[in-house]
Amino acid sequence: MKLDPQPTSAAVAREDRFSRLRLIGWWDQAKLQKARVLVIGCGALGNELLKNLALLGVRQIVIADLDRVDVTNLSRSILFRPKDVGHPKATVAARSLLQLLPEIEVRPLVVDVMRQLGLGVFTWADLIFAGLDNREARLWVNRSAQKFGKPWIDGAIEGINGVVRVFLPGPDPCYECTLGKVDWEQMQRRLSCNLLSREEQESGKVPTTPTIASIIAGFQVQEGVKLLHGLPVLASKGFVFEGLNHTSYVVQYTGNPECQSHYRLSEIRELPNSSQELSLRELRAIACRDLGADAIVEFSRDLIYELVCPECRDRELMLAPVGSVSYGRGFCPRDNTMRAVETIHSYSGTECFGDHPLSELGLPLYDVFTARSGDREVGYLLAGDAAEVLGEKLCSSSIGEPG
Repeated sequence: MKLDPQPTSAAVAREDRFSRLRLIGWWDQAKLQKARVLVIGCGALGNELLKNLALLGVRQIVIADLDRVDVTNLSRSILFRPKDVGHPKATVAARSLLQLLPEIEVRPLVVDVMRQLGLGVFTWADLIFAGLDNREARLWVNRSAQKFGKPWIDGAIEGINGVVRVFLPGPDPCYECTLGKVDWEQMQRRLSCNLLSREEQESGKVPTTPTIASIIAGFQVQEGVKLLHGLPVLASKGFVFEGLNHTSYVVQYTGNPECQSHYRLSEIRELPNSSQELSLRELRAIACRDLGADAIVEFSRDLIYELVCPECRDRELMLAPVGSVSYGRGFCPRDNTMRAVETIHSYSGTECFGDHPLSELGLPLYDVFTARSGDREVGYLLAGDAAEVLGEKLCSSSIGEPG
């Protein structure tokens, strides 16, 4: 019997773990190694996204997820083990990725992306992947990505069906353009009429399988690889996969001229300060120096300033993002009356909260404040928070390349 020739020692020495990938004619491993990737959501889809990114050699990843590993995650999540139940998903996933790719720099953030993730993380990222299970969070990701000119790739699964969508910054149809009346009604039901969150609607259980998560996340990462290489992608389109009969098709989305997401911040300036080192009044002084004496500083998200009882007139200072305070908390502890919610979204210099350090406003670290004066605007990134949020190695350059 004739034996197959054995590879020479020189041939073996030339190979590394990514050699087979480099056989693809257009492949550039350096593009993957240098890419800064934000993965939002660490459930079934997020696990597959992260696994694929690590296997492809992506070395700079931030993971954002609020939840903890549940026993039901073990049937659909390759990065979790029984001993991980009860631990933060992001932290567990990061630890597992280090086993797949020891040279990876991965930063887990145990946060609610809408209320606790500073917008600086979006400026840092070159590419954003989402494995989310609700429209409200997708809408927030879409608006943040558009604001800073970043591409993002959405995935959604249910049962054995799924969809992949790619949204690029610019005038083309975005995620918000795809929302209809029913979508908006369902999002409105997450908040009561006075902007307090209804706990019973905060989490849902979506029936999924590991197979559909693998399929959809595979398409998501493949679109990301193509995007990094400058190849055509599903821009403003959706790839729909129907698992019962293994049929698929591509849908083209239509733009909405009244869409609120098509806004891009024209200029971002890094401030060396941390949010503990500047008060709101001091930040506005910087804005007035740059834009003029009438500059107004806007927050990245609306805040609940106080809860006010209409009966006893008791006032409780909150300073928390809208949606982060439960409906039950709205009742006055003195007379059980539902309290009114007072919100704030900007500072003009006359309000009483100007001396609060930025870190005490209820906004996340490493955030972006937007200052406006007439038709001029500039975003201020608190770069002094970068190391605390991203870690020392990932924050070496806080603003990513334009999307």
